[in-house]
Parts: sequence; structure tokens; C-alpha cells
Amino acid sequence: MSGPELSAAAPVPTPLVEPRRRWRLVGRVFLVVLAAVSLQVLAPTLAVVYTSLGDVVDINPLWMLVITASECTSFVCLWYLMRLVMPSASWRAVARAQLVGNAVSQVVPGGAATGAAVQMRMLTAGGVDGTTAVSGPPVVGLLAAASVFVSPVFALPALFTVPDVPRQLLVAALLGIAGSLLLGGVLAVFLATNRPLLAVSSFVQSSWNRVFRRHRMDDLPERMMVERDLIREQLGDNKSRAALAAAGNVGFDYLALLAALAAVGGRPAPGLVLLAFVAGKVLGMIPITPGGLGFVEAGLTGALVAAGVPTGQAVVATAAYRVVSYFQPVVAGAVAYGWHRLDPD
Repeated sequence: MSGPELSAAAPVPTPLVEPRRRWRLVGRVFLVVLAAVSLQVLAPTLAVVYTSLGDVVDINPLWMLVITASECTSFVCLWYLMRLVMPSASWRAVARAQLVGNAVSQVVPGGAATGAAVQMRMLTAGGVDGTTAVSGPPVVGLLAAASVFVSPVFALPALFTVPDVPRQLLVAALLGIAGSLLLGGVLAVFLATNRPLLAVSSFVQSSWNRVFRRHRMDDLPERMMVERDLIREQLGDNKSRAALAAAGNVGFDYLALLAALAAVGGRPAPGLVLLAFVAGKVLGMIPITPGGLGFVEAGLTGALVAAGVPTGQAVVATAAYRVVSYFQPVVAGAVAYGWHRLDPD
């Protein structure tokens, strides 16, 4: 004789707090606390840099136009790279998705994952296939990051011609070269083999299903394999253009920093400034404060001083560069999100 059956209307007991949800909450609280402590420690540097905004206002408007134009061109190069990797995406879709995703990642502690998720949602809302929206941005990110890390190779002449190169800049050069090799290897593995891609896509699928339960994915690993083959074929025909776009994204960003230095009268060796630029970019990848706030200002200012820029000029140039490369894109992301809300198609 079978035991009693549960009535269809009987409530099913559920735990009050799911362990995974609790750990996610603990992780978020930890990130917020860590960000707050880091900002407190870095507050003196932030105060020094951003109290110089009055000096930034006094910069020749033509120089500010050059800095802004360089940074805007850097973003356009990134959008072009996204379209090479995701040819079905329109300029409007990639521009809005990238601006909004970037803004989210810059204002939330450890917000890179959140920004990536927002970017994927906006790409799909813009008519991009879901698999393409998931597989394309990581490839773009790897190409762009590899371009940052390979930049110190072009500064090698400065390392051999400038006597007594500061240790801080030598470390930036070594980190850059090692990072370019690592990222290049990761990209090559993903494009050439199956098992790592299947493992990563399975993890992404399970994470997505935990966050977006109403929009579950069931076949992402298989679809990622198909999309990877399409991306490999696409890059096979456009490798040179993709390399130029990735280099342009980093190169025009670097030119914005050079223009900021020129605007305040600084004339350091461009090779040493390139190493300082890479050091700032690496610090910006630290997922503690939003957009590396504080870490970038402290690291970039110190690296510029190490490159021979007077402290006062380094502080003002850093402030001008960060206003254009950090704060203005956040505002642009808010505008792009408003545009998306008004015209989602």
C-alpha cells in the first residue's frame, strides 16, 4: 500500500534563504566594503587629482577638443571591431550596448560582469542573435586587452635609449609583454580547440540561468561552438582590419593622454608615457573600485612622474585625461540608455 500523496494544493516547503543567493549577497557586500575601504585609503590621491579640475578648465579649449576627439575615435574603433566580430549587429546596436555596458561597469564595484550582462541584453534587444551577443563581446575584449598589453613592445626603443628607466615603468613593460602573450594564448585556445570553450560556455549558461530565470538558455555550449566557427571564419577574412581596429582603440586612447600632457606643457619621452599609460590601464582592471577609481589616478600620476613629468603637470594631465576617458563615457552611457528606452528597436 502506497503512502499518502501530497495534494496538488499543498505548499512545498522552501528554504528561507537559498545558499547560493546568500553567498552572492555576501560577495556583493564584501565588494562594496572593500571598495569603500580602498577609496578611503586612496582619498588623498583623489583629492589632489580632482581638486586640480580648476586647472583643467583653464586648459586651451582646442587641446580639450583634441583629447575628446581622440577618445571618441578610440570608441569608434572599438565599435568597428565589434561589428567585425558580430557582422549582424548594426552600428547603433553596438554603440548603444557598448556605451551602456561600459557605463555600468565603471560605476559598480567589480562591475565588469554586470556590465557584460547588460551589454549582452542590449545587443539582443538591438536585434543581435543571442549566441552572437554572448560569444562576440569576449572575443572583442580579448583583442582589445591584448592590444593594451602588447603596447610596451613599441616602447622598447625607449627602454634601450633612455638611461636609468624607472623600475615602475620596467615592471609595466614586463607585465604588458607577459599579458599580451597570455591573452593571445587564451584567444588562440578558444579559437582552435573545443573543450575550454565548452567549459566556459557551460559556466556562462549556468550563471545566466541563475540571474535571468525567465530567459533561460539550454543549448549555449553547442551554439557557442557554431558561433566560434563563424567568428573564426570572419576573422580569417578580416584579421588585418580587426588588428587595426584593436590597435586604434588603444592607440587613440594613448593619444588622448599625450594630448593631455601637451596641453599642460609636458614634453616627456613618448615611449615612457606609453609605459605609464599601460600601467594605468592595468590598474584600471583591478575589480575593486568602480572603473579602477583611485587606483588609476594614483598609478598613472606616479608613472607619469616616473617618466619625467613634473608632479603638477602629471596631476592636471591625469585629471584632464580621466574626465574625458572615465566620466564623459559614463554620461554618454546614461544618454545611450535613455535613447534605448525611447527607441528600443
